[in-house]
Amino acid sequence: MDTGRLVWRLARAGSRALAVVAAAAVITGCGAGHGLTPDPDSSGPVVTTTTQLPRPAHVVVVIFENKDRGQLFDAAPYLRSLAAHGANFTNAHGIAHPSQPNYIALFSGSPQGVGDDACPQDLGDRPNLAQQLIGAGHTFAGYSEGLPAAGSTACSAADGRYQRKHSPWADFSNVPTSSNLPYTAFPKDLSRLPTVSFVVPNMCHDMHSCPISTGDSWARQQLPRYLRWAQTHNSLLIVTFDEDDKTKANHIATFLDGPMVRTARLPQLIDHYSVLRTVEQMYGLAPLGLAARAQPLRGWVKSSALPR
Repeated sequence: MDTGRLVWRLARAGSRALAVVAAAAVITGCGAGHGLTPDPDSSGPVVTTTTQLPRPAHVVVVIFENKDRGQLFDAAPYLRSLAAHGANFTNAHGIAHPSQPNYIALFSGSPQGVGDDACPQDLGDRPNLAQQLIGAGHTFAGYSEGLPAAGSTACSAADGRYQRKHSPWADFSNVPTSSNLPYTAFPKDLSRLPTVSFVVPNMCHDMHSCPISTGDSWARQQLPRYLRWAQTHNSLLIVTFDEDDKTKANHIATFLDGPMVRTARLPQLIDHYSVLRTVEQMYGLAPLGLAARAQPLRGWVKSSALPR
């Protein structure tokens, strides 16, 4: 096992002293870097937690593409301002390259054996966040910009800007087709939002095929309406990236904003499983797959927002 993965597994297991030793080995050995890869067979311990979290009325998760955290904030003033206002996780990482395994992992707790961007994927009735939420009496929708039609299982749109590889709910047979929606269906009346929504911009607006400035402009146009409403409606925004620009460290931006979120820079080592674990814990859902071995996000909640 390379030292980067050793650091990661030890940190995930909560062994701080051993993680320090392993980190020293990285620094003095072959060089730093997390070397994160899909690891569905990890034998790390299940993490129990007493972390208290609020239960937002709504959560919107927005996923951008392929930018290193530092690279992003150098060129995205609007997103940088959101991160500075909210809870900014400075040590967040994707779990793989290329894109698709990251989306599937964030949605289901595992890459499900997918290691590339091939489409279509048929993941059947394997457990996933949408299935969990709906089974518990909540609601879910994935809003994909450029999706050809509601419920479409097409691998791409005619213009290439929609790609199913970024919409993992389309791969699971136990997610209703009514949960697979174009971004044009994002409600004008925000009180009609599902409990949890994923928003996937198109291949230009997510920064995959266009400059960071284009994605930042899209965010400046699209996010403020929800954020203003969220402040008075107990709702949460999570912004993250699938992966960085193909480095071993896979260092991405992840930040939260909403009325229950305190302004903070938080150094907790996190990945997509940590984000999934957090959403699941907020709604009393059992953590899926490798989310069971991840700590939920810590330190982001105002004390006044914690359950009494």
